[in-house]
Amino acid sequence: MARIKRAVNAVKKRRKVLKLAKGYFGAKSKQYRAASQQVMKSLAYAYVGRKLKKREYRRLWIARINAGARICGTSYSRMISGLKQAGVDVNRKVLADLAVTDMNAFKELVDVAMSARA
Repeated sequence: MARIKRAVNAVKKRRKVLKLAKGYFGAKSKQYRAASQQVMKSLAYAYVGRKLKKREYRRLWIARINAGARICGTSYSRMISGLKQAGVDVNRKVLADLAVTDMNAFKELVDVAMSARA
């Protein structure tokens, strides 16, 4: 069986890692081994961060909806359960946007939710 030499492919692999490590501080952007470790860690952080971003946005939307609901005289949980009972299918992102930008439309949704709960 013939021996496989990795000259070109090894250089390409190292070049790819060092390109990903561009902008890192010190040896992490210059030396392959340090860059390789940091790139692996950075990609892991990026993966986790994409999941955390979704959670943080949902928390923000819920906080905004709750603030708007309290201005209208109810709580977040009562409003959401009322909307579910009324069959109104509006996601939290849209509700939060309404609470911030269009309080009159948000107030109408609160009224619909409260009438469904009664």
